[in-house]
Amino acid sequence: MSEYILAHDIGTSSDKAALVDYSGKIIASSTYPYPTYYPEPAWVEQNPEDYWQAVCETSRSVVAKAGIENSEIKGIVFSTQGQGVIPVAEDGTVLYPNITWVDGRAQKQAEHIMKRVGGKKLFTLFAGTPIMGKDCIAKITWLKEERPEIYRKTHLILDVNGYLKYKCTGRMVTELSGASSYGLDLKKKDWMSVFPLVGIDMNRLPPLVCSTDIVGGLTEKAASETGLLAGTPVFGGCDDVQAATVGSGMCEDGDIHIYLGTSAWVAACSRTADKFKHGAAAIQSADKEMNLIAGITESAGANIEWLKNQFFKKELAELGNGIYEYMDSVVENIPPGSDHLICTPWMLGERCPVSSTTTRATLFNMTMIHSREHIMRAMYEGIGYNLRWILENYQQDYGFKCDNFRIIGGGSLDKGWMQIIADITGKNFSVVKDPRNAGAVGAAMIAMIGLGVIPSFAATKEFVPVEFNYHPNPKNKAIYDKLFKDYKNVYHSLEKAYKTANSARFEGDEID
Repeated sequence: MSEYILAHDIGTSSDKAALVDYSGKIIASSTYPYPTYYPEPAWVEQNPEDYWQAVCETSRSVVAKAGIENSEIKGIVFSTQGQGVIPVAEDGTVLYPNITWVDGRAQKQAEHIMKRVGGKKLFTLFAGTPIMGKDCIAKITWLKEERPEIYRKTHLILDVNGYLKYKCTGRMVTELSGASSYGLDLKKKDWMSVFPLVGIDMNRLPPLVCSTDIVGGLTEKAASETGLLAGTPVFGGCDDVQAATVGSGMCEDGDIHIYLGTSAWVAACSRTADKFKHGAAAIQSADKEMNLIAGITESAGANIEWLKNQFFKKELAELGNGIYEYMDSVVENIPPGSDHLICTPWMLGERCPVSSTTTRATLFNMTMIHSREHIMRAMYEGIGYNLRWILENYQQDYGFKCDNFRIIGGGSLDKGWMQIIADITGKNFSVVKDPRNAGAVGAAMIAMIGLGVIPSFAATKEFVPVEFNYHPNPKNKAIYDKLFKDYKNVYHSLEKAYKTANSARFEGDEID
């Protein structure tokens, strides 16, 4: 009888479940989508019950596809989108939709919170970073102020991972990496003491567990709904950034990986770095002994999808899944630098390398020679400039070398885009095998570490194979160095204009 881990990667748009054997190979997988709701400007919500329905559907699907007995599954683990705010009653009833990580409704609360403790500078000194409308502490305050009847009924506030662990085991907890998206003291491994200072009841924050801990066994009810075996161990798991770190194999001090999917991030492991700088967050890694410096770009692959749907409708109808190969060929025909057209990727605002609720995407330097193909390449390049800016900050702020990193996520399968990123950053890097499933495999490896199958987090580097290596083309260095400076100038020149244009509507006070 074989042994497997069932890993669920709960992303922004779907659950990707993977049945992983003890060698790290995916035996079967299944995907189940769920909707996102945008009820107001800057509001982005999801129904937590949709997550659970997805887990039930995909769990049954992977077992059926693999043709195994459910007793062969030795652990269940979740890798989830971070920074969710899900208020639940004592009996587990969801009282309000998940206020997702992209939601920026609470900018007004963020400003008020910092004023209450002496202003932005003093708050930053105390908490390590100023907060914005997308941060959990501001969203919890929004619940308290704008939905007081919900807040009064709230027993605990769970993140997405905590909610799913509760559905599996009946136990309400928060794993350390998820807690660090709210506010975790990285040295004490406990909730930060800032919560009471801003009026948030600490009793509404769940007890903490580690990623490799067994939280409990699958309940009879959960087993019936998922088609799995009651009593199957459910592990602490972690947020998606931390799971992807493990799935990249880059878990040692100074190791860096980049994720390119719907969103993007640059993450660096560090035993000592614990400061928030230039929009990069110092958070808890899946490894209790390691911190993670994570700089998240809100929108990356989502921008490419937008371009496809808006500018390539005819080709999409004709080519179907072949549309991406066609778009790659289009990009190759445009010169590096897109004839000096710059496209900033900030469709949803930005966290890193700049923190802004009001910033939005901009096409800069448009002329009569530019075509939709230029816009396409400029979008690829704009995301590349954003990544270079983050890497530049990491070198200056933390002393990371930022070379020979790995890239994971679906975007890393686009070889043309990878070469653009190599040329823009001037860095050598690798793409791992099966990069689209790095999060699910990383989550599975966390469970394997918990079971003792893998000896340590450091051992994952040899566990994860590399498939492609990329090197910068020196011929493109001059143009990309020039346009990178221009790219940063676009932000600095328009920062005030973005605020003037968007502050009122993204704080919920839009003038009709």
